[in-house]
Amino acid sequence: MSISKDKFEATIRKYIKREGIEDLIKHLANSDFYTAPASRFYHSSHKGGLMEHSYNVFTELWKEVKNLDYDYDIETVAIVGLFHDLCKIGYYGTEMRNTKENGKWVKKPYYTIEDSLPFGHGEKSVFMIREFIKLNMEEIMAIRWHMCGFEPKEQYNVMSKAMSEFPLIILTHSADLKATYILEGR
Repeated sequence: MSISKDKFEATIRKYIKREGIEDLIKHLANSDFYTAPASRFYHSSHKGGLMEHSYNVFTELWKEVKNLDYDYDIETVAIVGLFHDLCKIGYYGTEMRNTKENGKWVKKPYYTIEDSLPFGHGEKSVFMIREFIKLNMEEIMAIRWHMCGFEPKEQYNVMSKAMSEFPLIILTHSADLKATYILEGR
């Protein structure tokens, strides 16, 4: 699904009313959020992929919450879904490489990792969001642990405890997987 910057920002403004949200929107506009890929080559690895993926996770998370009758408000779901991967702002660069096409060598762009703030994944997103808006503990935990089984195995005990206390972690991970593998076709 393709989404425009205007629609993404309208979604933020519609559902998130916390103090500081306009500053966060300005931060997104002054970053590469709207042009960055969601990954180097796994899913939404194209210009605008990060915004697209974030919107997809939000819509899938809201479906999960409604279908399973969880008592999370739309603001929490929007914050977690739309901002779970803010850690990817300033994360990717572009370089050129030689690739053979139809028997001829051509230069093609590809994404590289150039992490401007090496602070982890979920924890970095939490850190970045909290520069602008307050988060409750459920939101913090869902964003921090949304990678679930992709976390290092040394984190499994702590993550398991968090998952048992904060079901939004599991719902967010599920929405992330659906967006990645079904909507975006990995």
